[in-house]
Amino acid sequence: MNLKKYLVRALHRLQKGPGYTYKELLVWYCDNTNTHGPKRIIKEGPKKKLIWFFLTLLFASLVFWQWGILINTYLSYNVTSSLSIGFKTMKFPAVTVCNANPFKYSEVKHLLKELDRLIEAALERILQPVPGNSSENISPPLDLELWHQIPLVLIDEHDKDNPVILDIFESNHTAGDNQTDGGNQTAVGNQTAGDNQTDGANQTTVGNQTAGGNQTAGDNQTTVGNQTAAPPAPANMSSEEKKYKLAVKLCSHQGSDNCTYRNFSSAAQAVTEWYILQSTSILSKVPLHERIRMGYQAEDMILACLYGAEPCNYKNFTQIYHPDHGNCYIFNWGMDEEALNSSNPGAEFGLKLILDISQQDYIPYLSSAAGARLMLHQQKSFPFLKDQGIYAMAGTETSIGVLVDELERMGYPYSDCTMNGSDVPVKNLYSQYNTSYSIQACLRSCFQNHMTETCGCGHYMFPLPEGVTYCNNEDNPGWAYCYSSLRSSIRHRQICIDSCKETCNDTQYKMTISMADWPSEASEDWIFHILSYERDMSTNVTLDRNGIIKLNIYFQEYNYRTISESAATTIVWLLSSLGGQFGFWMGGSVLCLIEFGEIIIDSLWITVINVIGWCKGLKQKRAQARYPDAPPTVSELVEAHTNLGFQHEDAGALPRDEALPPEPGTPPPNYDSLRVQPLDVLGPDSDAETE
Repeated sequence: MNLKKYLVRALHRLQKGPGYTYKELLVWYCDNTNTHGPKRIIKEGPKKKLIWFFLTLLFASLVFWQWGILINTYLSYNVTSSLSIGFKTMKFPAVTVCNANPFKYSEVKHLLKELDRLIEAALERILQPVPGNSSENISPPLDLELWHQIPLVLIDEHDKDNPVILDIFESNHTAGDNQTDGGNQTAVGNQTAGDNQTDGANQTTVGNQTAGGNQTAGDNQTTVGNQTAAPPAPANMSSEEKKYKLAVKLCSHQGSDNCTYRNFSSAAQAVTEWYILQSTSILSKVPLHERIRMGYQAEDMILACLYGAEPCNYKNFTQIYHPDHGNCYIFNWGMDEEALNSSNPGAEFGLKLILDISQQDYIPYLSSAAGARLMLHQQKSFPFLKDQGIYAMAGTETSIGVLVDELERMGYPYSDCTMNGSDVPVKNLYSQYNTSYSIQACLRSCFQNHMTETCGCGHYMFPLPEGVTYCNNEDNPGWAYCYSSLRSSIRHRQICIDSCKETCNDTQYKMTISMADWPSEASEDWIFHILSYERDMSTNVTLDRNGIIKLNIYFQEYNYRTISESAATTIVWLLSSLGGQFGFWMGGSVLCLIEFGEIIIDSLWITVINVIGWCKGLKQKRAQARYPDAPPTVSELVEAHTNLGFQHEDAGALPRDEALPPEPGTPPPNYDSLRVQPLDVLGPDSDAETE
């Protein structure tokens, strides 16, 4: 009922009209508002009115400008970082230790045998041996099919405008010290030569060019099997004249012209990169359990362990397979048991390890660094040693003091972080290890997903999605080219960066590292005897300084730092700032804003009423245009109903002889009978009726 009454009143108000104009409403507002300025506009003289109108408009503009800045600042969701220091008993970090060499050379030598022979022969050509010092008539012959899948090439830069690419094992052209030849040389500039091309004047070859077995060659050629080796450089050639670089040639498929060259400033870098690519292709076909068997076992690598005052051994470590470092072992990972707490800070209450890295069994061309790779990280997180790990050098005692930083980031909308990775669009391939989310895992998973989509196979260094196999040269001849292109692609890299998010809560371990020689010369004899006996049950010394590492990992102190984010601007800050600006420039308050809102509502109401009135007037004008005569009055309508003869002329359309239908209902009364008449006019019937 109340709603009905309100609607009826609103209808009556609409029919009645606004009752006042915009001008009257504005004058009323200026006369009654609590905001400074508008009152002076209507009460002062003409000149002061103009001045006060200008000042009010200026300060109102300043208020809105300041409000825009404040609102934009609030919507930017800036944060401030605060640092607090606490003291508590902390969980000891998870410690991952690996060997810098992923596999024992004695276990994988049969797989890398042909690869090692190729790189040794290539190094002889790269180093330009003197005559008689090269390996001639190697038996059995080299497997050049493996070489041509991912070859190493020399880039001759004597002519910087047209550098020439020389295949180290190429054998289909002749060469001499000062000879010009076009056979199987590719100019990096605008010049390319075919297999059987004749001598060209614009192509210059260097003295270490290879030549064919049945073709004539220069004076200083050496041969390997059926191939001829590069001739040595003249003895008087200076370093400035030896302008060549070693590069890895990567093609979309074997024999294709769609190739790219990865240049290196040093041949050592080129050889290592080439060997990694080739060995990756070979090892990717080896089953996982075989790769684990070929790596370093925990009982051979971990010689001694002590945590605080409690002894431990290799059984307290969790084994995982890491593609970069082979078998790795994690202490206090927290997967199967509760994480250990550190009872006190200091070296006496930390973890002490003695490791044997067996440096004599390293793969010579795969691992150029010797030592142990270790990393401190949170429990149940995957160790990314290539990015965050550190090396411990053989023959030393490495002490690592740890400080803890806890990071607490604010979530959306203040920062684009995630709690557990569930809102990240990238599938975490490291979830198969039951580890927590990290941005490193997300970036690598994103890259592997792109590689499987682009190249049709996955890279050996990352976990595989379901239904995908690792890349190798036989099944995927152009995988190295595809991998190199994808790795250097800024667009794909940016896609992964935009898709992955940082974790909102993170713990970082800051390390202070110090080293000393261990064991000392005075004690190395008895220490090596004891360790050799404990490992091999041998009375002979089977260990040496090149394979032994001692580690001390401990908390420096129990003080931990918490770096937390908080909102730089809150809704309270926004409201107080808006009110402060409004009060400073206009002398207003929240009530003044309500008054301003009231006049806006009244103005809208007047507008609505005027629009409705205009629409009604327009409708009436249209009706008048359709019926130009004035509408009949009420009396005319009554007369037409009582007097059948009161008809318009157009009623004659009916036939004259056709009788009109009788009027339905009771006819109206005869109003003439109500008139006063003289008594003598009344008849006897009237008297009878009167009686």
